[in-house]
Amino acid sequence: MTNLDLYAKAEHLLGIEEATEALYDLYRSELDEYKIKTLLDVGCGRGGFMRRMISDGVECKGIDLSAVMIDECKAQNLDAEWIDISEVEGKYDAVVAIFDVLNFLNHDKLLAFLDDVAQRLNDEGVFIADINTRYGFSDVAEGTMSSENEKEFLSVDAVFEDDELHTKFTLFLKNEDGNYTKHQDTIIQYFHKMKIFQTLEGLKLADKQTFSLYDTEDKTLLIFKKR
Repeated sequence: MTNLDLYAKAEHLLGIEEATEALYDLYRSELDEYKIKTLLDVGCGRGGFMRRMISDGVECKGIDLSAVMIDECKAQNLDAEWIDISEVEGKYDAVVAIFDVLNFLNHDKLLAFLDDVAQRLNDEGVFIADINTRYGFSDVAEGTMSSENEKEFLSVDAVFEDDELHTKFTLFLKNEDGNYTKHQDTIIQYFHKMKIFQTLEGLKLADKQTFSLYDTEDKTLLIFKKR
């Protein structure tokens, strides 16, 4: 089980459903003014945002690096693939990367990712993503939590240091014989300074909005236009 698949297995224990829905509402309202017809959802998860946009008449494709997530999308007959953005064919009116996707990329991978995004946008295309602020990492994400039900127990321990958040996930899954199987891995997220996004060749930062998802000003919404 990869660390992203472990996250996928544990996500329902994190209590992030309300925050996820709030982000979907925000992205949907921002996209309203662009009258898009096609959309690429990078890090599409279980396909919740695609389902919303499809209901608005938008043709959607999703990609994710978690096979668990993609299997769930396909079970809903969504167009989703377990591939990296560099493997995506075609161009889209809009690309989105919802809920910290950019924070999972280090500096070099982020620049390569943003270049890939630009290449997959139609002329006048828009790219929207959200990132954690430094406060969002140090005062909101850092810390410990646990959650459990009759068949699962999850422990999360996150430490923010040197602009990196190291989050250790420990998940115990109950087997049919009553014993538990332990899965453990660490996911790293990176804080990105705004200047990274202001000098891109293929994308122009058209707008940025700091907002509150869990706490005061813990997130920033970035809206780019294709150059």
